[in-house]
Amino acid sequence: MPQLFSPFKLRELTLANRVVVSPMCQYSAVEGSATDWHIAHLGSLSISSAGLLMIEATAVSAAGRITPGCLGLYSDANEAALARVLAAIRPHASTAIGMQIGHAGRKASSQEPWNGGGLMRLGETRAWQPVGPSALPQLPDEPPPRALELSEIEAIKEEFVATARRAARLGIAALEIHAAHGYLLHSFLSPIANQRQDRYGGSLENRMRLTLEVFDAVRAAWPAERPLGVRLSCSDWVEGGWDMAQSIALARELKARGCDWLDCSSGGVAPALQKIKLGPGYQVPFAAEMRQAVPGLPIMAVGLITEPAQAEAIIANGQADLVALARGFLYNPRWVWHAAAALGATVTAPRQYWRSAPREHAQVLGDVRTGQR
Repeated sequence: MPQLFSPFKLRELTLANRVVVSPMCQYSAVEGSATDWHIAHLGSLSISSAGLLMIEATAVSAAGRITPGCLGLYSDANEAALARVLAAIRPHASTAIGMQIGHAGRKASSQEPWNGGGLMRLGETRAWQPVGPSALPQLPDEPPPRALELSEIEAIKEEFVATARRAARLGIAALEIHAAHGYLLHSFLSPIANQRQDRYGGSLENRMRLTLEVFDAVRAAWPAERPLGVRLSCSDWVEGGWDMAQSIALARELKARGCDWLDCSSGGVAPALQKIKLGPGYQVPFAAEMRQAVPGLPIMAVGLITEPAQAEAIIANGQADLVALARGFLYNPRWVWHAAAALGATVTAPRQYWRSAPREHAQVLGDVRTGQR
């Protein structure tokens, strides 16, 4: 069996294979509530035969959304709307369904990408006040966020906990805390964005404090049998910023607290300064180094992983335990089926689609209910 299609266990959750659908913002919610678009979008990806499907970055508060169209799980209305989506897709799903939760921090109150994507200014119709560790703008031409007071930091930790409890009630199988891409937790980690003089700023220990406190609080509220992971930007790609050595230090602390996987991404805190060397699998070296430095902590690789042989090599060579694809799934929701055909594996799929495989790959698709062909 190809290693990519071997099962993988996270606490009491066993994934059928090592392929993960990355959380991908859709900017199509209304006041944080999922819509019919999410039934269509997640419904398609839920029959992809991936091991795990992660629902897009889901805000823990209205102020924590990236854009007015971002998904949230901070109200009864949000919970009811997402329950409706899950009720529609779960009976047919061939993958476990997880969720990423986070707070946008100083990147909040932005336009949707198709509306330009820039930060909205206070006074604009849909704008609100972004917050961060310090009053430092993400981009030079943007207004700065408001630096958080200690009491507000405590409130945000409670918002993470409340969202985790809602996710648990919805039956979400796995949860990921977003501490990457320049959003709130990452901005506290990075000395580029964090110039606080209190217990949340300065030393590495202080800058890690909020991420670790959020993790501890969510882990305590999240069901013990369900896995909890973290997405981390392993490097700011900026001299003097957050880097791999600091990431390893954080990963060791997270492992000691019961973290079930680390999703190794990068960048996002300083778009005008970062110097990213793009290329196939450009972030995989972060995953490989992390896996060596923190043995026993499951590692997820992400970033321009596009080809089945490439994904198989990452797992087979021990660079990561899981591989995550994002845009590749938007362009080809049946990527796992094609990978199974290319690598000689069998995956479960809805019986309505069994006849879709080409004759030479007729044995690729099996029964989503029984695993039988």
